[in-house]
This record gives sequence, C-alpha cells and structure tokens, in this order.
Amino acid sequence: MISAADVLSVLALLREAGADVVIAGGWGIDALLGEETRVHGDLDLLHREEQEPAAVAALTAAGWTETLDWRPVRFVLSHPSGPDIDLHPLRFAPDGSAVQSSPDPQEPFHYPAECFVTGTIGGTPVRCLSAQRQIDFHQGYEPRPQDLHDMAQLRRAFGVTTHF
Repeated sequence: MISAADVLSVLALLREAGADVVIAGGWGIDALLGEETRVHGDLDLLHREEQEPAAVAALTAAGWTETLDWRPVRFVLSHPSGPDIDLHPLRFAPDGSAVQSSPDPQEPFHYPAECFVTGTIGGTPVRCLSAQRQIDFHQGYEPRPQDLHDMAQLRRAFGVTTHF
C-alpha cells in the first residue's frame, strides 16, 4: 500500500530530480477530493517523456526497480517495501496539451491542456487530472471494486455523471 506521506515523498524526490508529474488513477481522484477515501495499492503518474531518465534515476536511487515495461505506453517501478509506481510518458505540445502512446498506435490518448488541474494530498497542492478526464479513462473495461468506489466519489463530490 502507498500512503499519502509516501506519495508526497515520491513527489518531492521527483521534483528534486527536475521531473514534472501529474497524479492520475485513484490517488489522482483523492487529490481532486482533497481527502484519502480508500487504501491505494499503487501510484499512477504521468510524466514528461523527456524527463523520464531523470525520474527513473531518482526512483532507482531510492530503491525502486523496473518490474514491467510496456513502453511507450507505460512502465512500472516497484519498491521492496511494496508500493508500485505506474509511470505514463507524455509528449507535451506548446499549448499545454499532451499525447500518450496507446496499445493501438493509431489511437493515442489525448490530454487537453485544461485536464491538468490542482488538487491536494495531505493539505499539499499537487497536479492531477480533472474529474472529467478521470471519468473518460474509467471506461471501456469491467470495473473493479476500487473503480466503482472512485466513480461514486466523483459523482458525490462533483455531481457528474459516470458510466458505472
């Protein structure tokens, strides 16, 4: 499991390495809500593709090792104490939008500039994905219990409609 303190520690480590990241997934939703609503097994981070060497070097120096490589879509670093960091490389455009490779090279994931927002974890401001972008990425698959929980939290907090 990865705690709020662990997330903030990882973010500080990456900031020191000069890597800009955006929190996605469950922690991204909790950042939008400004509260931890469930236990998290991993941390999903979007990063600038050109900053990947610095981010990986910093995390490796802190004990993480690569355990999954699905580049250019994503890769995972794991720590002996348990938490995984799921990293997603993005290519940013001058207007602040970004693109991420997908398993289908003809259908990359698009991130409009306005989907990068600020939330809080443990009272600390953090960059995260907007509620709408989180909803967009939570479709097209059979939801897990944590996905159902996360979408319920977005409906409760923002009055949005989700597909499950």
